Amino acid sequence: MPVKRWIDSRLAHFLNSPHFGVQETGRRPQLLLALVFLVMEGAIGCSPQSAPGPVEDSQTSGRISVVCAPEAASLITRERSAFHDLYPQASIQVTVGRSREAIRALFAAECDLAVITRELTTEERAAAVRGKLGLEGYRFARDAVVTVVSPANPVENLSVDDLAKVYRGEITRWSQLGGRDLAIDPVAQPPVSDITEYFIAQVMGGEAMTAKAFQAESDSAVVATVASHPGAIGYLSLAWAERGVRALRLSSLKGLNYQKPDLEAVYKGDYPLTRFYNFYMRSRGPKAAAGFITFVTSMEGQAMVHEAGLVPTAVPVRFVRRSPMLGTH
Repeated sequence: MPVKRWIDSRLAHFLNSPHFGVQETGRRPQLLLALVFLVMEGAIGCSPQSAPGPVEDSQTSGRISVVCAPEAASLITRERSAFHDLYPQASIQVTVGRSREAIRALFAAECDLAVITRELTTEERAAAVRGKLGLEGYRFARDAVVTVVSPANPVENLSVDDLAKVYRGEITRWSQLGGRDLAIDPVAQPPVSDITEYFIAQVMGGEAMTAKAFQAESDSAVVATVASHPGAIGYLSLAWAERGVRALRLSSLKGLNYQKPDLEAVYKGDYPLTRFYNFYMRSRGPKAAAGFITFVTSMEGQAMVHEAGLVPTAVPVRFVRRSPMLGTH
């Protein structure tokens, strides 16, 4: 017999019994009645009818999972919180993983959205074609890989070629670059990190770093190491470029203008080591994933990109006039 029907029958029997309403020295009728109501409350509370129904997949509701590159994780977490405040029916789970891992998870349908700090590689595009996997990509921020030194270091400018020679161990003293006769101490982030993969591809031409270098696990660790070593040089994301260290101006080739990694140079792509942060989703992915992308690329979402120290890509940006670039060391 169903629980509710059994309770109803027992309650009816009790109410019709001769003991109901009769004063007794004991408290059994009152206790039994209380127990009946407690059982009814528990039975009703456990009813399958009280379970929440499925959440509709729409631009503003539904459940999606995101794998996000570490450098973008804090920004995406803030964007998710703002999106959820506006649309409480949207649930976004964010897992941190390198860009390579994020794309692998997207290809394997283990996530709905990949957030990466680069473009798709040739191999990844080919794999998508072979697997007949339709992808949609959206740029939502510009970043720069910035070369930083101690504020006490007098060197202002560096070419990308000289930077590569520093990390190959071919240039070992600052006097070779117009500075003091002081040893150069390179600082490198982990080889498997997105930023180091970018640095190796764009600065080292795909060659490994062979100079003896300090190891730093993150942008903040690079700042701490460079700030405490007068001869150190390191690389990090634009958002960390002004936190106790000084950014060098870079030129893509000797003889060309040296560009400071300010917001305008990064926005226009003039700074040599500029990269995009991208969303990638499957063409037939959840509508909630598209809704989250729409929010991040909106005026409000792009304002958060700017607050994070990155450069918006989806809204107009106005800059103050820059100072002239220095042309020599």
